[in-house]
Amino acid sequence: METFKTIPATAIADNPFKLIGEDWMLITAGTPGAFNTMTASWGGLGVLWDKQVAFVFVRPTRHTFGFLERAPVFTLSFFDGTHRPALEFCGTHSGREVNKVAKTGLTPQGDISEAVYFAEARLVLVCRKIHFQDLDPAHFLDPAIAGFYGARDYHRLYLGEITQALRRE
Repeated sequence: METFKTIPATAIADNPFKLIGEDWMLITAGTPGAFNTMTASWGGLGVLWDKQVAFVFVRPTRHTFGFLERAPVFTLSFFDGTHRPALEFCGTHSGREVNKVAKTGLTPQGDISEAVYFAEARLVLVCRKIHFQDLDPAHFLDPAIAGFYGARDYHRLYLGEITQALRRE
């Protein structure tokens, strides 16, 4: 199996708009013995409080939400296009009802301080949670945003300091 090389986060050459918005990612939280993962296409990368950070948004109705609440770290796994069906599956099925790993054939790895990621990923970001905040509809300045929340299940934003970036060799 291929191995991962630790790289500086500044060495990530991907366009973040394509990486997150078009290619998608798996957000994973928990321990190797108990974790969940979900597909996401909302989030970002940047610098805040003199730290390299990633931020993601998760609805409280998602199974991964509880794992994110309990875990001090989460990972973002990015894949090449051959794994798109696995990402589609993880985005349309709940971990409450199905074993996503068994159904997709993805191989969980858990060798970094209780962070779970996937061997098939081409890029992994390990993030230490440093802030969370619930989206407040009273602060939506663009009325069109409300259309994303018919069920009023507003996302929670998780901000993580990128403690490790891994690139598959």
